[in-house]
Amino acid sequence: MTAGPTGGAATGALPFVAPCRKLDPRAPYAWLRKGWRDVRHAWRPTLSYGITIVAISYFAVWVAFSVGSYAGLLAAVSGFVFIAPLAAIGLYEVSRQLEAGRKPMMIVTVRGVRRVFGNAMVFGLTLMIVFLVWARAVSMISIFLPMAAEPELADLWPYLLIGTLVGTVFAIVVFAVSAFSLPMLDERETDTITAVVTSVNAVLRNKRAMVNWALVIVTAVFIGFATALLGFVVMIPLLGYATWHGYEETIDASAWPKARSAQG
Repeated sequence: MTAGPTGGAATGALPFVAPCRKLDPRAPYAWLRKGWRDVRHAWRPTLSYGITIVAISYFAVWVAFSVGSYAGLLAAVSGFVFIAPLAAIGLYEVSRQLEAGRKPMMIVTVRGVRRVFGNAMVFGLTLMIVFLVWARAVSMISIFLPMAAEPELADLWPYLLIGTLVGTVFAIVVFAVSAFSLPMLDERETDTITAVVTSVNAVLRNKRAMVNWALVIVTAVFIGFATALLGFVVMIPLLGYATWHGYEETIDASAWPKARSAQG
């Protein structure tokens, strides 16, 4: 589906999915440049969000090591996945205020987060369920491919190969679902299902551009882990701002009324 006029606004019946525009494969790099511009123009909220996210990440790692079990790590990561959408929405609010020529204000950001709290929690719950199913699928691999206590390298490769394939499938699903759904929930008066279907539709219709976007995300995550999570102070806000600009370029959600915090 491509962008174009719809009869939703005239008839009062909104379409099931928002139209998407055809993207140049190099579009994600432009989103990244715009995101970096937002980092420079809003360095205070950027550092605030980044430091908070890194602190939560360190706390999750501490919980996992304190409990000393796989269950502890699973619980910590699940909780982080559940609250991550709220942090992302705050970043979208910062980019939107900058685009409107305003200085980012925390009160405006908080209002935006509060307005979409319900839908964001539904989205976060969906991601957490996917993560739990993902974790269960990985544990099932060890049942079908049992290994000795000290396996040889040759015995490990089937386990690693199948685990990577399973993880890739789940990662693609999460990527398609979350690429543009949260910015749409933030900007427009819509529901989680419509935003998710819109995101998946846009990803499927812009495969080359979205592969490049996925590579950008993987690179940013690698930098974050390579710096013992400290790189996430900048990388997470940068990706959040770039995601907002990607949504604006890709999705035509004009059939839906603007959210109250997005007006003006």
